[in-house]
Amino acid sequence: MDTRLKDPKVKALEINLDKATYGSLAEIGAGQEVAAFLFKAGAASQTIAKTISAYDMTFSDAIYGKEEKGRYVCEPRVLKMVDREYTLLENRLKEIRGKESRFFAFADTVVTINYAKTNQGHGWMGFRFQTSPEAQPSELIVHIRLMEKDAILQQLAIGIFGINMIYGCLYLYKDPELLLESLMDTLSVERVKIDMIRFTGPDFEKVDNRIMALCLVQHGFTNSALFDPSGSVKEPADVFYKKHIMVNRGRFRPCTLVNIDMFKTGVEEFIKDENITDPENIIEVAELTLTNLTAEGGIDYKDFLDRVDIVTSLGKYVLISNYQEYYRLVDFFNRYTKLKFAIVLGPFNLADIFNEKYYTNLKGGILESFSALFSRNVKLYIYPTRKAETGEIYNSSNFQVPNHLIHLFKYLQANERLKDVVNYHPEILHIYSDKVIDMIKHGQSGWEEMVPASVLETIRSKKLFGYNG
Repeated sequence: MDTRLKDPKVKALEINLDKATYGSLAEIGAGQEVAAFLFKAGAASQTIAKTISAYDMTFSDAIYGKEEKGRYVCEPRVLKMVDREYTLLENRLKEIRGKESRFFAFADTVVTINYAKTNQGHGWMGFRFQTSPEAQPSELIVHIRLMEKDAILQQLAIGIFGINMIYGCLYLYKDPELLLESLMDTLSVERVKIDMIRFTGPDFEKVDNRIMALCLVQHGFTNSALFDPSGSVKEPADVFYKKHIMVNRGRFRPCTLVNIDMFKTGVEEFIKDENITDPENIIEVAELTLTNLTAEGGIDYKDFLDRVDIVTSLGKYVLISNYQEYYRLVDFFNRYTKLKFAIVLGPFNLADIFNEKYYTNLKGGILESFSALFSRNVKLYIYPTRKAETGEIYNSSNFQVPNHLIHLFKYLQANERLKDVVNYHPEILHIYSDKVIDMIKHGQSGWEEMVPASVLETIRSKKLFGYNG
């Protein structure tokens, strides 16, 4: 039975009554919502060394320095805030109370919804803390999106989330997944979503942030998690802003020569069709849905990490999502970039797009989904497969569409919203990832020629997918 505290007011009081806990809070943007919870709970003088709200940009720059990109609600800003406030705390109070106090510094930089309701409220929060006096500190960094349509309600959500974050780090740090769950105590995804989370420091040395990001999606606290080619967890807005995007949905278990050819030929067609003059500005994203990660017994975390290692070794970004419907995937990317966007997929995935069972929750059915899917001139590039029974090449030219959807399909073809990849390599179409996995598990030779060299090296060096040498 989960007996942890959940009420933020009770949490705030318990934090204040803990005589060993002492620290500073710095908040930019919406006000001092987190500090306010501690002040209103009572006994805050035992906990708070200082609070600050550097609301004016000039004052903020004078205290924390200017940001290279001129943004204030960003990760570099919250990192500077946490670092400066924690360093000041130690420098000024370590001699006086360092032996009996565990110090902390909390910081947030947020923007709430404006009067015209034309923006998305969001923010960065950081918490650096000691779990015992004189210990090396650990740190938790999160990015949240504020979903309420009222600024006052968003401010209240910021306060609750911040108290949950402080309480979780101080008292639940030994169980990082429970800590993660506690961040949403008394909140819901209708109020707050967590886009990114990162644990660092000695108290979290066994935490794999990729698994924590996956847990966010599993628990429904967000719809997606993003990893860069180094395997680090990233916030989507920082990666996709002003970028062209090419997405390839698959299982990537493992990534084969076919997957690589899909990316390569898809990007080539994309550049040519859209007259893209800055191809270096294209981000290639391998997207896996939760259904592609889930086995009979649930998600196998090692298998998940294996796949992330494989794809990132090829220099691709990895997106984990619960966007089963493609129109929701497009809507996700539309939030972060207004540049060109395309998806490369096989004909079996195309069949999912034309499967009306996915749109029963939409009043406009498949037509409503297509209005979102093909917004901003989004293009689908169909990479062929070879039918095992007949050896026939299968693409959009012989794709089977239900009779009542034929004219819709032809409309997309005629307007080049749906195109076949033409420069593919037919000699590799016999490669299937399931076959590769089976050969690896049974120690059969030949699979080595079915995967890229970097994937081969990663599988061998890390003994992935049952490889035993």
